[in-house]
This record gives sequence, structure tokens and C-alpha cells, in this order.
Amino acid sequence: MIEEEKKSDAKKMLWPTLAMMAFSTVWGFGNVVNGYVYFDGTKVVFSWVLMFLLYFVPYALMVGELGATFKNANGGVSSWVNATMGAKWAYYAGWTYWACHVVYISSKGTGGLRAMAWGIFGNTKWYDGLPTAWTQLATLVVFLFFCWVTSKGIPVLKSLATIAGSSMFIMSILFIIMMFAAPAINPHAGYYSINFNWKSLMPTFNLKYLTSLSILVFAVGGCEKISPYVNKVKDPSKNFPKAMMALAIMVMISAILGTFAMALMFDPKVVNNNLNEYISNGAYMAFQRLGDYYHVGGLFMYIYSWCNVIGQFSTLVISIDAPLRMLLGSKEAKKFIPKKLLKVNKHGAYINGIWMVVILSGGLIAAQALLPDAQAVMAQLVKLNSTTMPMRYLWVFAAYIALRKHQTKFDTSYQMTKNQGLAYTAGIWCFIVTAACCILGIYSPDPFTLFLNIITPIILIALGLILPAIKKKEDGNNPLMD
Repeated sequence: MIEEEKKSDAKKMLWPTLAMMAFSTVWGFGNVVNGYVYFDGTKVVFSWVLMFLLYFVPYALMVGELGATFKNANGGVSSWVNATMGAKWAYYAGWTYWACHVVYISSKGTGGLRAMAWGIFGNTKWYDGLPTAWTQLATLVVFLFFCWVTSKGIPVLKSLATIAGSSMFIMSILFIIMMFAAPAINPHAGYYSINFNWKSLMPTFNLKYLTSLSILVFAVGGCEKISPYVNKVKDPSKNFPKAMMALAIMVMISAILGTFAMALMFDPKVVNNNLNEYISNGAYMAFQRLGDYYHVGGLFMYIYSWCNVIGQFSTLVISIDAPLRMLLGSKEAKKFIPKKLLKVNKHGAYINGIWMVVILSGGLIAAQALLPDAQAVMAQLVKLNSTTMPMRYLWVFAAYIALRKHQTKFDTSYQMTKNQGLAYTAGIWCFIVTAACCILGIYSPDPFTLFLNIITPIILIALGLILPAIKKKEDGNNPLMD
């Protein structure tokens, strides 16, 4: 028995390995760019530090406790909610996770075409000069093509997603290293100076600041994806918190150093006067400028662009397929979702579910044809994603609060804290912060963007409430709905 335990421990991963896995899952270069653009350059540093210490660290540790408690659950957040709150709430959690991806799916097609324009032309002057109706038509065609790919169960792009994701992660790290090395290699290239005074690092707490916080919440979210690995770490009660603390430190260092690297390249005043351009193209412009510093022209930008093309389109397929399978493939689905949506074709794809994605995401793509240009579309999608995607994190905190409320019912190998008051405070605090950022993020000075930010969540929530009612009528009487 002792020998078997030793062999089992030998197969388990070390905590630094888990920390690196989590880092590559949670973090990306786009987060650095968005933080720099939305929060006036280096003024985002203060906000990053606060977000990591007061939000990300407790969030990650709560995920660790949930993962350790429900180590055999395969449904992620929905399984946690099912175990702690019941099947009805688990359905709503699964629906939220899927509904959030409706906007995300729309952004992948737009992002993929933009990356392709950079990869082919080395800029987006031609692409951004097209009428918005044309670019949205192209986006719709791409979206419909990948919906067809999903319906055929073609797996090749799913494999490419892992390769693209890894390469993008490596390039994000290399960007920071190479940018700080650039002044030594090419001292006369013309860099901006960084002021490390209080004024340059302290944000202005105004309406713009408060309504942009959802960008940071969106950036640090998603660590629940690593919950299946909690019990695959040696001595999880001791080593999982180490991995999560290491993750928080790595993300914080990457965000801060990435911000300073951007500050050497771009003047925040210029960025503020061209927000849509930098939101849409900032990452490509950064790699283009890095190539100029190293006298290799657009090499880094082209590599980044084509990695992003593969990443955006493969993620599009995964985002159509995976959340749909999590929603419709769960036990809760059969109790709360009409039978027609559960139809599976010969390739194993939820064909009517894909049609639902086509109608909702396709409708959003079509509606954005009313915006003035392709840059405005990209900027709006970034903001809309930041207000909708974090809604799924609310279920993590709700499940954690419910877990601590009924903790005597469950066995776990790891707890964030044994103090019940502190555990409740952390769960409630993170829930309130997430909800507040989502609500505040809805505001936009642009009337059409504000309208879409309001109407999109309303439609998705309403549909989530209507489907169980249809199912109840379909069954005649469903006692689970009472």
C-alpha cells in the first residue's frame, strides 16, 4: 500500500508545472495592450496590483478548494453548482457559460480577419478603409463556414489551437524580454521615457475608470479551467496554494513589465486620441515596432499575425463547440432544455444548438454593420466581451459560498482558509466586485454601443429563462421546475 502511494506521488506534477500551465491558460499579450490603452498607459500599474491582490489571489484559491472538493466532477463550474446548489441552478450556470460565448464567438471572426490583414498586407489600411457592411459580411461568411466545420466534427483546428496558444504565450514573454533589451542593442531608435512618479502611476478615479474595470476582471479570469489538475499535484493542500501564488506573481510581473515595455514604445496621449486604432491594432503595432528596433522589419509582426490567425479561427471552432457540449451534454440539459435542441447529427454535433449560435452570434455580427468602421467594431467587441464574459465567474463565487455553507457534507484535500467568516467574506467580495464591474462596464458614451451592451445580456438571460418554460410545457408537468 505504501509502495503504491509512493508510485502515485511520483506520477503527480510539481507545483511549478501547474503554475506554468495556469499562466499560459489565463494570460495573454492582449491583456497588457488593453490595460495600457484603457487606463492611460502606466497608470494601469496601480490597478493591476490592486486587482491581483484583492481579486485574483482569492479567486484562484477558491477555485483550488472547489476543484479539490469535486475532483471527480467533469462538468467544471456546472458540476460545482449542481453539487452545492442543485440541478436547476446548475442549468443556469451552464447557460450563462454558453451565453457569454455568443459575444466571444462574434469577436473571434473579426479578430481573425484583422490578423489576416496584418499577415498579408503588413497593415490594415485597406481593411479599415472598407465599408463596415463589407467587413461584417466577410465576418459573417467566416463565422458560417466555421459553424459548418463544427457541425462536421472536423478536429484539425482544435489541435492547432493548442499550438497557436503556446506560440502566442511564448511570443508574449519574448516581447517583454526583447523590448527591455532593445535600448541596449539599438540605443538611438527613439524610445519614450518612463516617469516613475506618483502622478504617472496613480489612476484618475472617474467614470471612465470605473466603467473600464471590467477589462481587468476579464483579463485575470478563467483560472477555473485548471481545477481538474488540483489533485494531480503532489500534496495539494500545501502545494496548490503555492502554485496559485506563483501564478498571481507571474501574471502581475508580466502585466507590470509588459506595461512598461509598451510605455517605451507608445505615448499615452497619442493612444488616448486614437483609442479605436490602438484597441484594434495595438498588439500588431507593438511587434512591428519591436522588429524595427532589431532591424528585421515586420518579421515579429508577421509571425504574431499568423499565430493569431490560427489561434482566432481555431478558438472560434472550440467556442462554438465546447460550451454547447457543456450545456446540452449535461444531465441538467435533459430536464430543462427542449428536446429539439438536444438533437445530435451523425458527426456527434448538436446541430440545432449550432443553429441557435448562428442566429444569435450572426445577429450580433449583422447588427454591427451599423457602426462607422471595422476599428469601431473591434473596440465595441472588446468592451462587450469584458461586460458579458465575467458573468460566468459569478457562478464560481456562488458555488464557493454554497460549499462553505454546507462544508460538513463534503470532503476536501485543500481549503483556502479554515475560518468560515474569512471564506464567506472572500466569496461575497469577489461576487460583488465581478457583478459591479459587469454592470458598470455596460456604460458607453456611444448610444449604439450602450444599446448593444444592454440588449445583448437581456436577450441571452431571457432566452435562458424561456427554454425551461418551453420544456415544462413540452413535458406537461415537470416537478423539478416547481
